[in-house]
Amino acid sequence: MKKMLKYLSPFAPDQSGVCGVLYELGGLIVICDAGGCTGNICGFDEPRWFTKKSAVFSAGLRDMDAIMGRDDKLIEKLSKAQESLKGNFTALIATPVPAVIGTDMKALKRMAEKKTGVPCISINAIGTKYYDEGESQAWFELFKEFSGKDGDSIDDSDQKNMTGIIGATPLETGYSSADVLTEFCRSYGIDDSVIYGIGSGLEAIKNAGKVKKNLVVSAAGIKAAKYLEETFSVPYEVGYPFISENVMKEVTSIGENGEKIEKILIVHSQFAANELRNRIRHLHKDSEMTIDNVTFFMFDEDYAEDGDMRLAGEDDLWDIAQSGKYDLIIADTDIKRLLDAAKYDGEYIAFTHFAISGVPMDEGKTLYN
Repeated sequence: MKKMLKYLSPFAPDQSGVCGVLYELGGLIVICDAGGCTGNICGFDEPRWFTKKSAVFSAGLRDMDAIMGRDDKLIEKLSKAQESLKGNFTALIATPVPAVIGTDMKALKRMAEKKTGVPCISINAIGTKYYDEGESQAWFELFKEFSGKDGDSIDDSDQKNMTGIIGATPLETGYSSADVLTEFCRSYGIDDSVIYGIGSGLEAIKNAGKVKKNLVVSAAGIKAAKYLEETFSVPYEVGYPFISENVMKEVTSIGENGEKIEKILIVHSQFAANELRNRIRHLHKDSEMTIDNVTFFMFDEDYAEDGDMRLAGEDDLWDIAQSGKYDLIIADTDIKRLLDAAKYDGEYIAFTHFAISGVPMDEGKTLYN
């Protein structure tokens, strides 16, 4: 029962991660479900739904459609939607229903392209994985399908001086504003950035082979970054510019009230936690604090230190909280509920993660009070 949640809310699933990547790229996005998954994605996991238009549709699968495998009906409806909306590509996103009945998503892609004459990507999300697994698939398929193809409208002299930012979705960072993300990048020393998926369209994806380098801000972007390096010789590095001022104020004041902090635990996505650890070490150079990072999400051993780990479920964090091993835990506000229930008596600092709590950093509050 590792996936059972008693104190935490369900995390954003893989199909939500896929939609978060594709949302602003001008495509026609079809979620292959009966309507429930689409409602959850648009109502809870996509903050831009309330401020920016996107062509997101449910396939409206009914019992007999799923049982009989009526793919032709889906493709026919997709074709009519394309004729009306003229998206620059189509995307077919699986959910638990196609996963259970074994829908051939690659075959659907071929059928859609033949019927509409428009490029199509298909993502085999299954609903039981987390948002970053879906993002990883989406980033890779996007760059594989479109990079280097008809991407001539951006001048080489401009593109070659830019840094591509891979992985900065609202689910990952909590921010959905390109201006805010760009300002974070400037404060990080990146003056000319193109943030894939936010504030940039499909054209930026097509020209991804021309940037001088990529900054990968989530483990979900590593596979795509490796593809761009191997295909277009674009180097990449990892980092996370999007630490909020509120979090920085809190970590700056660690120990100022006389509390003895020797052991710290950070719970977040891996690259965000790594960045915060580096900043704490820089701020407290003379301290002998030990800092471990754990995550419920994708975990790359190449970017881990001794003591870091991927949590298999809520019980793992419960055991850590009860162990008394850490003087300070830095984690999302929803995780505070678990810490309180586990009788954790150390210090706590809030480090919001939208995929866990649904608190977008732009507004600083939950979508639903």
